[in-house]
Amino acid sequence: MSVHDDLNLYLRARVPMIVLVTVEERRALEVLDEVRVGRDARSDLVMWDVARGLTSRDGRPLPTAATPDAALDKIAEMARGNPNRKDLYVLKDFHEFWHRNPAVKRKLRNLAHELVSTYSSLVVTTHSADVPPELGDDVVVLDMPLPDLRELRADLDALIAQTRVECDLTQHGRSRLAQAALGLTAAQARRAFSKAIVRDKVLDEMDIPAVLEEKKAVIRASQALEYYSSEDTLDDVGGLELLKEWLTLRESAFGEEAARFGLPAPKGMALIGIPGTGKSLTAKMISGLWRLPLLRLDVGALFGSLVGESEERLRLALKITEVVSPCVLWIDEIEKSMASGGGDGGTSQRVFGTILTWMQEKTAPVFVVATANDVGALPPETLRRGRFDEVFFLDLPTDGERREILTVHLRKRRRDPGAFDVLRLARLSDGYVGAEIEQAIVDAMHRAFADGPRDVTTDDIAAAIGRLVPLSKSQRERVEDLRAWLRDGRAQSASFAEATTAAENQVRLELA
Repeated sequence: MSVHDDLNLYLRARVPMIVLVTVEERRALEVLDEVRVGRDARSDLVMWDVARGLTSRDGRPLPTAATPDAALDKIAEMARGNPNRKDLYVLKDFHEFWHRNPAVKRKLRNLAHELVSTYSSLVVTTHSADVPPELGDDVVVLDMPLPDLRELRADLDALIAQTRVECDLTQHGRSRLAQAALGLTAAQARRAFSKAIVRDKVLDEMDIPAVLEEKKAVIRASQALEYYSSEDTLDDVGGLELLKEWLTLRESAFGEEAARFGLPAPKGMALIGIPGTGKSLTAKMISGLWRLPLLRLDVGALFGSLVGESEERLRLALKITEVVSPCVLWIDEIEKSMASGGGDGGTSQRVFGTILTWMQEKTAPVFVVATANDVGALPPETLRRGRFDEVFFLDLPTDGERREILTVHLRKRRRDPGAFDVLRLARLSDGYVGAEIEQAIVDAMHRAFADGPRDVTTDDIAAAIGRLVPLSKSQRERVEDLRAWLRDGRAQSASFAEATTAAENQVRLELA
């Protein structure tokens, strides 16, 4: 159901006060005006803000009301004087007053009670859902979603007609351009479209990446989300064969054909394991494999100093994620959300609880990839089925996986793996994680470059491996604690289908 339908339903039910949560004030007023006219064309949209006082959409003269107290008094008088009119009274930015002024809060409650006996309703537009608990019984809080593809496409078509710009896009191309703006507000999308028009006075396929870049910048400004255009494939990840097979089987599960078949969209996966074993790379690989946008949620960046700021950032991040869907949401180091413990007034628990509830109840096709290095910091209910389709454990790479990892990173740096003794390097790197193997190759290339430059050799990489102290040695106890999850049957090996096979192939920690 759209916000237009929700508003209409609540107004028909004679709900006296609605809090409409949105940063898009202009769009909110447009929707409210449509709803008002649809109910009764003779009604009026009366608005109040601290700068202009009371104003009428129909332009009729209204009494002066310079303060919020006066505004509530005048609205009560107008509603009592015309109880059969279906007027909408809109209070802008009223959250600035209901927290600081007890008299305003009391008058607001009184007005809500009075409006029950009339056909008028009160709408408060605000960016925050932080409603005083005293008003909880008198209001309905309604989130206004970001514009969907239909709205963005209509705005794009209107802008093209208005500017009369040369447009080389087909109807499908216009839809793709509008889709590139999903996750933006209506105003942000219009700015992105206008910038594309002004850039070269023509709209074509080249403007789609430009709009995506605008979206990346806007999403990054949300402080908790980052947008990735991932092009990583299965070939960019060494080893993890079972995990790759699992992902390949679900590659088409977001399509309409899968829905007709009766398949639900995959919910997500948890990647538990030793740091540096490829959890982050796997998240990027899923995005490239499934050709879906990747959003990274930085849990640590959610926390703000103001009351309610952390919850508000999370709410906005999840709203953007649902609008951009189908997509992959990468929650990096999910245990960070519990890092503050009980010393932050319960904020971390509320944020973590909100994430878990959303994961359980979401209906949008968002595939969640949650990574964790310190699984002991997570409450037991975090990884239960219903939130995740599977929990994978990423262990120290086996000899065969290390050969694949070496091959991947040599190719990535434009080197022919056939020119290196990969078997020898794989033996030398026993107990090393993928990130450490990659770093050894980079260190060897730095040394070769400083020496000539000359081309890097097997001996250079072998020497670099010897200089590194692997995590399996420096944090042996931590690695063993993580492996206990696999032995206890609480996770599936990312490399082997059977737990016994995984145990037999585990890299031993008895290192010199």
